[in-house]
Amino acid sequence: MALQDNKYKSLVELATREGVRNLEVREQDGVLYIDGIAPSSAAKDAIWDHYETLNPEFRDSDLIMNLSLAEGAEEVYVVKSGDNLSKIAKKYPGLSWKDIYEANTERIKNPDLIQPGWELKIPRK
Repeated sequence: MALQDNKYKSLVELATREGVRNLEVREQDGVLYIDGIAPSSAAKDAIWDHYETLNPEFRDSDLIMNLSLAEGAEEVYVVKSGDNLSKIAKKYPGLSWKDIYEANTERIKNPDLIQPGWELKIPRK
């Protein structure tokens, strides 16, 4: 319970405030698992953004977060300064940068050049 009560307490609280349904938080073998259904893409992004402030390089291996999107909710990601397709893909288990690129070829001409403020469709896997 140390990870849930200390390091990631604010993350769990944010998930609750954002209205994540079926929120399940468990700690096993030094890894915190957070599962649930986010009500919107914005809520899911807010949670991932907060996680990034706690683990800026995504190097810690003590959290596995599996947040799916509520049925019918559109998955859109707003590009932030410093983002690249690989970094964005890490927020969506099972996706690669190429999946995101292929879903947005009408907007992205060069996968190495994306601009802050762009709204990218996130394909479902």
